[in-house]
Amino acid sequence: MERMIENFPSGGAMDMHFANMRSLIQILDSEMYDLMDSNGDYTHFYFCYRWFLLDFKRELVYDDVFATWEVIWAAKHIASGHFVLFLALALLETYRDIILSNSMDFTDVIKFFNEMAERHNAQSILQLSRSLVLQLQTIIENK
Repeated sequence: MERMIENFPSGGAMDMHFANMRSLIQILDSEMYDLMDSNGDYTHFYFCYRWFLLDFKRELVYDDVFATWEVIWAAKHIASGHFVLFLALALLETYRDIILSNSMDFTDVIKFFNEMAERHNAQSILQLSRSLVLQLQTIIENK
């Protein structure tokens, strides 16, 4: 719990997560960002609240939670102290085509991810998260 204290209201980390998600998605998937911005403006990313608050505990099956947490903790030392952002983006990207083709608004996205809880392929999400970190690093290096 000590590690997660910043995610609670007095900590301020949640607002930082939302702002960073906004920036990441603008850079890495502008089409999705445009949909979010134009379709009821849900670029506040409140639908990610539970993901960040509990480090994806409610999103994954029990066995996958521990593997995901280990990756988050290890990534802090080898890739990014903000790996949870890339996990969140990977979740969105995994279902990108569904979100875009259905022009989902904020309520649709919340409902969709609530219904998808514990149905995600954690290994695929983790792999995509790593790829997104590398993609951002490449963009930064090439600037």
